[in-house]
Amino acid sequence: MSSMTPAEMEALIEIHMKAEERGDPEGSVSVYTDDIEHDVVGDPGGPKHGIPAALEFYRQLVKDFRAEKEERTHTYYSDNAVTIENTMTGTVPGDFLGMPGNGRRISFRILHVFEFRNGRVCRENVWLDGAGVAAQLMAPGK
Repeated sequence: MSSMTPAEMEALIEIHMKAEERGDPEGSVSVYTDDIEHDVVGDPGGPKHGIPAALEFYRQLVKDFRAEKEERTHTYYSDNAVTIENTMTGTVPGDFLGMPGNGRRISFRILHVFEFRNGRVCRENVWLDGAGVAAQLMAPGK
């Protein structure tokens, strides 16, 4: 198996992230392998396996969180993997991390680790600043 170039990895990540920003679950999973492992650390449902499970995750996510922008702060490439640190901004009309969003606009740090196989994303691991999210969602007022 040959390694993907950073440009090849970035092309898939851009398709995925732009779909998230559009609120397009099908577009979000379009770059995944059939046996994708989608692991949002701390998600009560645990890691998702396969496109149907990942698609269900994204269908719920677009109801609960409206991504506005992700501003990249760091990128680390390795063989068939890339780690990306971003600042995510969006509004929370639903529940996020088990807390009601009440339509609040929040920003938080998020780390994505993408792994690739055969020209597609075979694993996405997501870590986010849950304490920062909670502080914004639980703050008094709107």
